[in-house]
This record gives sequence, C-alpha cells and structure tokens, in this order.
Amino acid sequence: MKLDSEHLEILAAIVEHGGLTEGAEALGKSQPSVSRSMALLEARIGLPLFEPGRRPLRPTELGASLARLGSRIHRANKEASLLVQRYRQGLAGRLRVGGSPIFMDGVVASMIAEFQSRHADVQIDQSYGYLNQLEAGLRNGGLDVAILPLHPAQVPPDLEFTPLLSGNNVIACRAGHPLTRTRGITLNHIAPYAWIAPPADSPLYRDLQRALKSIGQEDFRVNFSGGTLASIQSVLTGSDALTVLPYSVVFLSRRTIPLEALPLKIDHAERQLGILRVSDRQLPPAVRQLTAFLLAECQRLQARMDHDQQITRRRG
Repeated sequence: MKLDSEHLEILAAIVEHGGLTEGAEALGKSQPSVSRSMALLEARIGLPLFEPGRRPLRPTELGASLARLGSRIHRANKEASLLVQRYRQGLAGRLRVGGSPIFMDGVVASMIAEFQSRHADVQIDQSYGYLNQLEAGLRNGGLDVAILPLHPAQVPPDLEFTPLLSGNNVIACRAGHPLTRTRGITLNHIAPYAWIAPPADSPLYRDLQRALKSIGQEDFRVNFSGGTLASIQSVLTGSDALTVLPYSVVFLSRRTIPLEALPLKIDHAERQLGILRVSDRQLPPAVRQLTAFLLAECQRLQARMDHDQQITRRRG
C-alpha cells in the first residue's frame, strides 16, 4: 500500500497543533482542503485516524504512529529543500580540483582549508598534474577546474583561464644561509653551491634551467631532485643548497619553514597562477564560490608579496 506523503505531513501538523483549523493555519492551507486530505487518507487505509466524538481531536493509535512518520517526512523535506538551496548558492556540493603540485601544496592548500572552514558542506577532491594531464581531465569530465601557472598563449581555445596570482620565481635558500648576508650577489657567489631540482617533467625544472642560464650558470650541480615540495623544503632547510621556487610558495612557507628569497633578479616565464575550466560546460555552483574566494585571497596575498619584495630589493 502506497500512502501520499503529503497527507502524512498534514496529519502530523493536525496532531501537533491540536486540530484541523490549527493544522491548516500552520501549513498555510484552507481547513476544507485539510479535511479532504484526511478523508482521502482514511479511505486509503480503511481505518479511522481520530477517535470519534472527541474534542479536541485525539488521534487513534494508528493515527499517532502515522503522524510521527509524517513529522519525519516533513523534516526530511525541509532538509532536502535546504540542501537544494545551498547547492544552488554554491554552499554545498562536490568539486574535483586538479593542480600543479608545487603551487597546490605551497599556496592553494592553505586557501582551500580556509574556504572549507567557511563552507564545510563543499567537498573538494584534489588531484595533481601538469598542463597536459589537467587539460585531459577537464575535457573528459574528470575535473571541474584546474589550478596551475599558465602563459596566456598556452590557454587552449576551448578552455577559459582566470588569473589569480603572478607566477614569479626566485632563488630560495634556508634562513641564515651565507648568501643572505652577502650584498650585491654575483654568479661567483652562487657558483660553489649545489642545487635542488624539481621533478624533471615539471615546468619548474625548465624554469630552473632558464633562471640559471639568465645569470650565466648553464652548468650546475644538482644534489637532490624529483621530490615533493615537502621534501624540497626539508633538504633546503637542512643544507646550503639552493633552488628555484615561485615567490608565493617561499613567502607562505616562511610562516612555518625558515626560507628566504635571495635578492637576485632572474629570468622566468611570464606565467600567472590561475583557474582553468571548460568554457561551455555547466559546472557545480560551488565553482563560483571557490573562484571568488581564491581571487580575493590571492589579491591580498599579492599585495603582501609586493610590499615584501620592495623591502627585499632595498635591502639587496
């Protein structure tokens, strides 16, 4: 036997509020329509819902049990309505986010943590990749958005790119490194030190080669390579080795890890960290919330970094 769930909700309102008129008012319905609904429900089950001749209305044992079920249905409907509303507003849902490892771990992860502290009902499934893998994930529907550094010329015509943050690179070292006490750093100062190389298939590895070439050091000694950001940071802080990292990664790392950016201008690709997505695809509404949040956070971060670099240049 299938019962109309709306009839059970009406029954619950009548029992809760003590009468047909009171229940109708609570539901925003007319008293005759509520009476008809109860008559239909009684006809459907073939048993009375209220004890006859009792004023105020008193539900039968069956009527009281069905009313409790109706209350549960009403609560579930309210919860479902709220969920739909929150999903449409981008306050709930699931996002599949891919990104380049160094930026995701060094910059974006802390921002996502703050985003989720404000939007706890948004689930984020994160994965790693570089441009080719991330493009494929976007096109095949495996990713909603990708976060990575790109030059405008690299953006494919079927994808849309929202810049977030400058992708400037710096030479990084541990705090207290001998070079941090050297004014007017030259190639001769840098030459004796070994280098930490990012994974060979990463854009940052090519950036390292380009940066060193720009200061005249085409041959360089690598003593550690291929690690995650965490392992690069650990080797960096435990040795006198140098590496090339995005300035934003060094800047944010300093909250917990003693790193410094050397005041030495190096050549780097004109890329920006940003959000890549398929242009004509309908995405979960939470993408709007995440994009707006990251834009605001990155604007604040950029202002802090610009101020810090001005101080560094004056010191250098």
